[in-house]
Amino acid sequence: MTPLRRPARAKLRVGFLLMHNFTLTAFSTFVDVLRLAGDEGDRSRPIACAWQVMSPNLRPARSSCGIEIRPTAELQPPTDFDYIVVVGGLLAGMPPLPTGFAVYLEAAARAGVPLVGVCTGSFVLCRLGLMAQRKCCVSWYHYHDFLEEFPALVPVADRLFVIDGDRITCSGGAGVADLAARLVADHLGPAAAQKALNILLIDRPRAAESAQPAPRVSEAGNGDDRVSRALLLMEQNLGAPLSVAAIADRLDISPRQLERVFTERLGQTPQDSYLALRLKHGRWMLANTRFPAAQIAAELGFADGSHFGRAFKATFALTPSAFRKMLAPAPPSRRAPPSEPRRIFD
Repeated sequence: MTPLRRPARAKLRVGFLLMHNFTLTAFSTFVDVLRLAGDEGDRSRPIACAWQVMSPNLRPARSSCGIEIRPTAELQPPTDFDYIVVVGGLLAGMPPLPTGFAVYLEAAARAGVPLVGVCTGSFVLCRLGLMAQRKCCVSWYHYHDFLEEFPALVPVADRLFVIDGDRITCSGGAGVADLAARLVADHLGPAAAQKALNILLIDRPRAAESAQPAPRVSEAGNGDDRVSRALLLMEQNLGAPLSVAAIADRLDISPRQLERVFTERLGQTPQDSYLALRLKHGRWMLANTRFPAAQIAAELGFADGSHFGRAFKATFALTPSAFRKMLAPAPPSRRAPPSEPRRIFD
């Protein structure tokens, strides 16, 4: 059997720049799609795809979880790559961008090499002035952070990723797999992209305009840190609701104090706020998944489908089935002309 030979030039070449406290999932997911799509078989060989992790002086990059990645190369000419990917991470305490990275990205932009901002990598591109007059995709989690830092720019926070010419931005998380699959499909064909996703146990790639998973439905607590933390605990425990006493205990306050601050700040009890969060999430699941109402009820901690249905109708004046029916597209002959899709989550 003739051994496989690596082509002199891969069809898809990607250079990675990892920011301090970068998100390991975003980086590893992107690389995994490349390595699985770029091999012949499943031996992780960079045959059709090639990638480099670059850093001046080969300085290791520390991820937000503490794991360090050792670069494979110093900064290479931008034109050696089809894409330069900036992987961001934690915004808090992010040090200034190293001068070498800034000069490199500006040179890549002048050379017309597409720049990709993953997770908060989009913030890096914006800080360098490389996203002027461009749509910029951010996670709903960082939507308000983005507006505070870049009031003149318009973020897109209801899509997985946005391709705007030679600028590509992605909200991060699992959406990175969809973006990487899109780039693989563009360069190697859809079959290669689907192969990689299949090995990763992902059924099919989602389109760029697919909605980000359910946005955070609570507000920041209206200025009270105790309310903010309580709401976050609620959001993290939608399926197995905590008691008010348990939430208060985690905040090191009494249940009576928790009731009082919720009433003062939000005008409702913690129990009412918790139910509202679960119902809003249930409404999102009805609109964006095919799960039956009974399964949604179970995942959100309701006793059964009937309990969920009664609470849903009391809040939204529609049963879950009527809500889904309202969202169903009209027959082609009656369908209204498509409107411009919403681009901003708020």
